[in-house]
Amino acid sequence: MAEAAGYEFPAYPVKWLTRDVLLFANSIGCTRDELQFIYELHPNFNVFPTYPILLPFKRSNQEVIDFYAEQAKAGKGLPGVPELDPRKTVDGERHMTFYKLLPSSSEGRKFEIRSKVIGVYDKGKPGTVVETQNDLVDAESGELYNRAIGSGFYVGQGGWGGPKGPKSQSYPPPDRKPDAVHEQPTGPETAHLYRLNGDYNPLHATPEPGESLGFGGAIIHGLYSWNTACHQLLKLLGGSDPANIKEFAARFASPVKAGDTFVTQVWKTGKKDAEGWEDVRFVTSVKGGKVCLSNGRAKMKVVGLKKNERSKL
Repeated sequence: MAEAAGYEFPAYPVKWLTRDVLLFANSIGCTRDELQFIYELHPNFNVFPTYPILLPFKRSNQEVIDFYAEQAKAGKGLPGVPELDPRKTVDGERHMTFYKLLPSSSEGRKFEIRSKVIGVYDKGKPGTVVETQNDLVDAESGELYNRAIGSGFYVGQGGWGGPKGPKSQSYPPPDRKPDAVHEQPTGPETAHLYRLNGDYNPLHATPEPGESLGFGGAIIHGLYSWNTACHQLLKLLGGSDPANIKEFAARFASPVKAGDTFVTQVWKTGKKDAEGWEDVRFVTSVKGGKVCLSNGRAKMKVVGLKKNERSKL
């Protein structure tokens, strides 16, 4: 185990406005039949549950940030690990557990993220994986609202003698036709809208970083595809009610370019825990191309089933 495992970063405050959560819901494809996410005066107005995935980028800022400078802090000072270059990093996998619904604004409250390193794994020439846990907590009451476990892959930055890490667990879908399918198109400016949530990685805005990493230009945020897939599952199976999803996770399998269409296939498994949460599996692909989200899984209260749907830009 690398020395960095268990290392705790200093907790940091996070803030958001109602305007921020409206922007987020619009940027991931919520539509006017889901006014509870995109209209602040709706009687059942709610924050889309995956919104906290943005807070480690946004923190308390309302202005554009220097993405590379902020992310460099996460790669510095890890015991037994060489300094890692955030300009050459991509998402690996994200798993989120939802404990409490978020208030529409942090106004009048003190929220913070408590972050620690779970493991740092040396994959040799391909690169290094840093796995972290981020807890969104009410700093005064200590209540846990949300936990996100994720991994970042630092391309070409391996071979420093660290542990290889555990073998990845697979979550394949059932061997049958999906129960539901959702198509989500993207446009030339999809990533430029999404980055206004606080994830200002230049990799998604201008071609040069993507060219240097071998992607042939700018790519869409992996977390955009991850968030839109969650939106699709919640709409298809959960009645667009954030109370009907407990966990959501997926692995980032391949990059997506602006203009591509996501196709998400969803399977109910029928397997439920003692509280009635059903194990749901999904795979998201680029239409006519590769899988971009694999190992997709969620725990949901399935309250309906929309078999086929296609969003419009």
